[in-house]
Amino acid sequence: MQPFHVSQSSPSPPTFPSGFLWGTATSAHQVEGDNSNNDWWTWERQPGRIARGHRAGRAGDWWRAAEADFDRMAALHQNAHRLSIEWSRLERGPGKWDDGALARYREMLTGLRQRGIAPMVTLHHFTFPLWVAARGGWLWPELPQAFARFARFAAAGLGDLVDLWCTINEPNVAVVLGYLTGRFPPGGGGLRKARDAAVNSLRAHAAAYRTLHEAQPNARVGLAANLHLFDPARPASRLDRLVAGVTDRVYNWAYLDALRDGVLRVGPRVRVPEAAGTLDFIGVNYYSRDLVQFDRRHARTLFGRHFPTPGAPISDGGYGEVYPEGLLRVLLKAHQYGVPIYVTENGLPDEDDNLRPGFLIDHLMELWRASRMGCDVRGYFHWSLIDNFEWADGWTLRFGLIAMDPETQTRTPRSSSTLYSEICRRSALPPAAIAARRVRPEIPPKE
Repeated sequence: MQPFHVSQSSPSPPTFPSGFLWGTATSAHQVEGDNSNNDWWTWERQPGRIARGHRAGRAGDWWRAAEADFDRMAALHQNAHRLSIEWSRLERGPGKWDDGALARYREMLTGLRQRGIAPMVTLHHFTFPLWVAARGGWLWPELPQAFARFARFAAAGLGDLVDLWCTINEPNVAVVLGYLTGRFPPGGGGLRKARDAAVNSLRAHAAAYRTLHEAQPNARVGLAANLHLFDPARPASRLDRLVAGVTDRVYNWAYLDALRDGVLRVGPRVRVPEAAGTLDFIGVNYYSRDLVQFDRRHARTLFGRHFPTPGAPISDGGYGEVYPEGLLRVLLKAHQYGVPIYVTENGLPDEDDNLRPGFLIDHLMELWRASRMGCDVRGYFHWSLIDNFEWADGWTLRFGLIAMDPETQTRTPRSSSTLYSEICRRSALPPAAIAARRVRPEIPPKE
């Protein structure tokens, strides 16, 4: 396929296909508030777990008043929203279902649809009910059956309002941060437990996938993968290339490969045949990249030292390098799996909003390029609508198009919300915004 070139003198702006989904993404624990029956609520109360001792608390108060933010989505011309439902609200103990919580989720999903906003619903976004965590979480042998039971309940109660289901958000992140770095529950465990957790999450996804299709044969079911680029710091160094390549393969693609052929290739191969062919779409969560340099002192990161490109723009809190071309690169590789793609998360922490407008234009230009090069990308969900509780980083990172004070619940739109609203309204990139950017004249080689 020949590279596609764009010039600033192009007569028409980059336009996206009819039916393209434009929205934002959130997760239950980060916006609902008072999710006191899950493992993160308990984790936040352990000293040193969360930056500055922050807690989710009321979060964005969605459990009581999400509809006000739904109105904001509609006013910003969004036609889709990705959200999660909280397992710990719906199944408060084994087999103890909460019909009141189900009714509230029906209200929320109905409210989205009434505003012309199509929901994509995630079943698991980092949190476990306390009773699941007590049995071992990702390592609990009966997790696949319990997760399938939860999926069955969700489909029966909400399926008439949902066409797009995402089973698990970023299983690679949950495993790495939960069992290797210890930043997420359960706080460590080592490589063997990390691999066992990944295998069990594959089985849980597969069980939920089949359960959802039994309940809704026409549903589209996928998961959201965090795809983070790892490039050799010194391309001429064989060792840098080796550790960057191994890290990329293990972190980004081993899980998706297992969902294609039923084999997890992380250390000794593990066959998970029930996982093969259980993707109707891939959700791509893309934020940044690392340069990787071989360093024998960094065994926990596969002997690679990770850092951003010197001099590159960096988002707040050292969260990561701003590298728009990486979105094109991961989309081209995800395209090889032969299923549609949604960009289910893309954004940056930027409290002052000085990087986000350019970030939006540059990343969406790369998405458009990917589409022109044959990638079947059907939607874009920006992370996030409002500032939210950002897990181990607490309230220190501000990802919202709309600023939010967690104490007062005051919302203040950032200037980037106006830009994104115009993009959503047009389903195209505004020419003036493109003209203000340095448009990259060439595309990296297809991987």
